[in-house]
Amino acid sequence: MLASIAGISLILVGCGQKTGQQKKTITTSTDSELTTVDPSKTTAVGTFNVLNNVDEGLFRLGKNSKVEPGIATSSTISKDGKTYTFKLRKNAKWSNGDPVTAQDFVYSWRRTLNPKTASQYGYLFSGIKNADKIQNKKAPVSSLGIKANGKYQLTVTLEQRIPYFKLLMGFPVFFPQNAKTVNKYGSKYGTSSGTQVYNGPFTLKKWTGTNLNWTLKKNNTYWDKQHVKLDNVKFKVVKDPSTGLNLFNQDNLDMAQLSATQSKQMKKKKDLVSRQQSSSYYIAVNQRLKAFKNLKIRQAMSMIINRPLLANRVVAGGAISTDSFVSKGLAVSPKDGTDFTKDVTAPASMSYNPTRAKQLFKQGLQEVGLKSLHFTLLNSDTYDQKQLSEYLQSALEKLPGLHVTLNNIPGRVILSRQANHQFQATVANWFADFSDPITFLNILTSKNPSNISGWKNTQYDQLIDASNNDDGSNAQSRWNDMVKAQTLALKDQAIIPLYQSGEKWLIKSNVKDVIYNTAGANYNFKDAYIK
Repeated sequence: MLASIAGISLILVGCGQKTGQQKKTITTSTDSELTTVDPSKTTAVGTFNVLNNVDEGLFRLGKNSKVEPGIATSSTISKDGKTYTFKLRKNAKWSNGDPVTAQDFVYSWRRTLNPKTASQYGYLFSGIKNADKIQNKKAPVSSLGIKANGKYQLTVTLEQRIPYFKLLMGFPVFFPQNAKTVNKYGSKYGTSSGTQVYNGPFTLKKWTGTNLNWTLKKNNTYWDKQHVKLDNVKFKVVKDPSTGLNLFNQDNLDMAQLSATQSKQMKKKKDLVSRQQSSSYYIAVNQRLKAFKNLKIRQAMSMIINRPLLANRVVAGGAISTDSFVSKGLAVSPKDGTDFTKDVTAPASMSYNPTRAKQLFKQGLQEVGLKSLHFTLLNSDTYDQKQLSEYLQSALEKLPGLHVTLNNIPGRVILSRQANHQFQATVANWFADFSDPITFLNILTSKNPSNISGWKNTQYDQLIDASNNDDGSNAQSRWNDMVKAQTLALKDQAIIPLYQSGEKWLIKSNVKDVIYNTAGANYNFKDAYIK
């Protein structure tokens, strides 16, 4: 996604309680700042994890992304699969006391799709009636295929079947919004905990918009509050993993994420847990710049990187070497159950070949009339990403005539810079919003706001359009479209895939029922508790 910081690092800590009382607070450290809690505008993984706990949509996603009841008590689907009717629960409330109604969903979806909002996630609505036309300013926002039938019934009309539609309904971009609150705070809406209201298991407290600490507090207006076991989930930004490890060893943390070095040292420890992530870390070069428009230069940069070495020794922590943009383990073929990454043919530029890389780079420089190339590589300032930047600098500078300067900056700044194409080259990442390859492939289309490299290919756009429209009701045809699209993007080096991330944790045995999903919002604390 650009959605795009190096995934959220959670460290669960038990806060002190009075003797004899059950511990009901978990303290979590994260390596990234909270950017906004406006569901129409955020793109950050960490923010989606917060929104997934302070808000609720038509459905919640439980363990293994199982669709569970949320604000909707029931749903029906028309025979052609294009019309969904939802009945909403009448006891759902916002934290300001307002009832959660069907109109709150209508308002939220229209606001996100409105071109004036400039949401980077509007493309996820593609397939809902008139969504694409609204995005392209060819239809009014009011024509979107969502309708409130009174307060507690909602109808959604699609242009074609969307196989992953229910999974989308559990993603925060599709959650309702309280119009009264949006209008009250205007441009300040969602910029602090006090400029937002909440309808989920928790409410957000003590976030000023710039501070490095915030709290999820049990929401006493939540319809299912009797099943929420925790009183608080506290977040604190900690960017040095050695600090977390020390606190864990002192029994001040219940759960600590490890760095690459730490995970190697503790691979035999019984508390060690691996978590795979449906993600893709990659280099995006700004293809508006003359040098990076050259395919051979992009291919050379890809070919000079030793991905197995990068994944296993530099990043580690469960990272997987990959020659794919779509993550491994996300989706399988409807024909024979083959993983998507196995159906795609990776080009030669995705394999380590320093000799060929140097030849291509020399040819590319000649084609663009340069004798050398100097650019700045932008990346976040977390510990592991600094290590990654240093490796990439070393690897890339093996190309004769290439000099790389590093610029590691805070997460909230890098997202803005990437979205506005204010970089020469940057390490970016995308985390799956749901369990389907299109969640990755969509962002490389020409007009997608998250296509930060600026790569454009008409054939690619046509394949993705076909998978979302004409072939949407034929599972195998749709699959073939997506396989062809990724093969094309890799061959043309739209981006330079690096690795699929994973996490290594030390987890104390008394931390129970924290739900972790590899796709979408990763963490669900609704049922979590300390034993």
